[in-house]
Amino acid sequence: MNTYKDTTRPTSDIAFTPSVKAEQEKRGSRAGYRKMEARGGWRDRVTDDLAAFVAARDSFYLATSNADGQPYIQHRGGQPGFLRVLDDKRLAFADFSGNKQYISIGNVADNAKAFIFLMDYRNRRRIKVWGRLEVIEDDPALLESLADPDYPATLERAFVFHIEAWDANCPQHITPRWTEAEIAPVVDAMKARIEELEVENERLRAGA
Repeated sequence: MNTYKDTTRPTSDIAFTPSVKAEQEKRGSRAGYRKMEARGGWRDRVTDDLAAFVAARDSFYLATSNADGQPYIQHRGGQPGFLRVLDDKRLAFADFSGNKQYISIGNVADNAKAFIFLMDYRNRRRIKVWGRLEVIEDDPALLESLADPDYPATLERAFVFHIEAWDANCPQHITPRWTEAEIAPVVDAMKARIEELEVENERLRAGA
């Protein structure tokens, strides 16, 4: 397999194909993106900020496509940190037994190109990651490092995502959402206050 990579091209060319650039030119945004490309394009290695963002996520969306180009998006979830940073070019996550459709695995067998979409709804932030996906089943140390002892399903394999480019998006159109764990302290405080007020109300009524 030819592994040569043209390092003279900006990393953003992974998404900005000639057709995309033609549309940008026609619609007036090309000049701004050309300046970004002159600086090398998007980042292609894990920074401290990206590592922290990844570690805080309890879900992400994984996109693959088959040999015919038909896309498939899968939601992946787990405890915060289940998507691991292996090094500055690789992410990894466990693949547990599930519905046994094996669509992502089959797609990767034909087309290793993949995409990860990370969302922080609470802070209205999103990060897009382009790369290639590798299926690993024969690395016990890696599998053990990704295992979740509190999750009862069988760990079948690991997915290792090789980063080729990533970029952060603006917060436009992201509706803020909070998880149950995030809102629990606020709800608990409200419940405690209501109980205090109910006790006080009963005391006042009894003394009336």
